[in-house]
Amino acid sequence: MNETIFYFFYNLAHQSQILDQIIVFFAVYFPYVVVFLAGIFLLMHHEIFKAENTFQILTQKKKEILRVFLSSFFAYFIAVILKIFFQTPRPFLELLNVYALFPETGFAFPSGHATFFAALATVLFFTHKKAGHWFMFFALLIGLARIIAGVHFPIDILGGFVLGALVAYFLRNV
Repeated sequence: MNETIFYFFYNLAHQSQILDQIIVFFAVYFPYVVVFLAGIFLLMHHEIFKAENTFQILTQKKKEILRVFLSSFFAYFIAVILKIFFQTPRPFLELLNVYALFPETGFAFPSGHATFFAALATVLFFTHKKAGHWFMFFALLIGLARIIAGVHFPIDILGGFVLGALVAYFLRNV
């Protein structure tokens, strides 16, 4: 089933150069945009830039800002440890005729990208439902792009989403 779903998405790759570039953008570069957007959202949502005493507002809201990014990085760290434990190969190494759209090294399960962005989206969802939905959508886009690009199986992405959400859930009140 994992391979069937993988090929369903992977067959979208290598169809056109423009589509491949879009996939690479969402798999490689869009994650940086999402982190930037999360930071800007947290700063703008609390009107830190508009406040008369910016430092006072920032210190009041630093716990929430730190929770978002520390939960994400902690989830990513756990994913790195689990990758060493599971040592799951990437699709382009395991399946014939699968060529990744960009080079990727290391083990596949769980996806570090999926873990990081699921944690980020989940923490934002706990405090800002509407924004959390948007960031969940962004995490899904990143995960799907990494499957289409041939660097992850669907189970890698799903495992990352579950791990990220669980870490965010357990750290929500820290």
